[in-house]
Amino acid sequence: MRTTRTVLRRLIAGAAASLGVALTLSAPQAHAATPAGPAAAAKLAAALGGSHTAGSYVDRSGRSVVAVTDAASAAKVRAAGAEPRLVTRSGARLASVKRSLDASSLRIPGTSWSVDPVTNQVLVTVDSTVTGAKLAKVRSGLARYGSAVHLTHAAGVFRPTISGGDAIYGGQYRCSLGFNVRSSSGTYYFLTAGHCGNIASTWYANAAHTSVLGTRSGTSFPGNDYAIVRYTSSVSHPGTVGSQDITRAGTPTVGQTVRRRGSTTGIHSGRVTALNATVTYPEGTVRGLIRTTVCAEGGDSGGPLYSSTTAYGLTSGGSGNCTTGGTTFFQPVTEPLGVYHVSVY
Repeated sequence: MRTTRTVLRRLIAGAAASLGVALTLSAPQAHAATPAGPAAAAKLAAALGGSHTAGSYVDRSGRSVVAVTDAASAAKVRAAGAEPRLVTRSGARLASVKRSLDASSLRIPGTSWSVDPVTNQVLVTVDSTVTGAKLAKVRSGLARYGSAVHLTHAAGVFRPTISGGDAIYGGQYRCSLGFNVRSSSGTYYFLTAGHCGNIASTWYANAAHTSVLGTRSGTSFPGNDYAIVRYTSSVSHPGTVGSQDITRAGTPTVGQTVRRRGSTTGIHSGRVTALNATVTYPEGTVRGLIRTTVCAEGGDSGGPLYSSTTAYGLTSGGSGNCTTGGTTFFQPVTEPLGVYHVSVY
């Protein structure tokens, strides 16, 4: 019987060889590494360091990819269960280019830049107001960086997303509530955009300004784009976004699908395209933003960016609309949580 099985296995293997295919037989094999998730890939990239990696992202097939600059790092990434991608520019090099742009005279209204780990470049975007001499200045200023930068054009105008309507009201404007938060002592607040917080100290639940929500405790814009309002009324303030419970805050991954909820356009989804983006609005420059393909319109400012139970950001501004699409930037929520010593719940 043993001889018969041996002969049969040899015949099958020979047939497979003649067809140019490989067979997986029942002999013991080494197990492949468990696929790494986005958070694990981000930690792996951070551990390898800026000279060996250029960031991580989720590709269109859902795989976690880490951009690496050498074969040894690629082997470590593969062993950890992520997909390595060999690139020519390190994260340290791209970060240096971005810092140089941040300090340059190219910070004119309608410009934005961020490191794009997918293309291994610094993506520079100009809106529709950057034309003529201003566009020529941008092109000339970027020439020194060569292929390390890539210039793109965005339809519409980069502006904070604010207008009159309903939701939360301050002064003559309407914004959107971001996340309900609380301090360790049990005091309740809500977060919204800083460009909203700047315009009023008292915020209301209605346009007639008869139902008070709370008073502003802090605001930061430009530079950042977040504000915090302390509840002074007995209105219910659950730790949810609509019906979605929020239990933690975190940092998204480039390529990840996220959702945004706003008082003008409701719920929309899109993908994260960059972290640590710099955008210059007419009112000033804001740094450290999350750049996405999620649409937004006037009045959506301050609204939450999230995925499942995780809070990611507060709607800052962008270009486009929810008919034709566009680019929207978000203030990472982890920053005001740390500044004001509060947490989501």
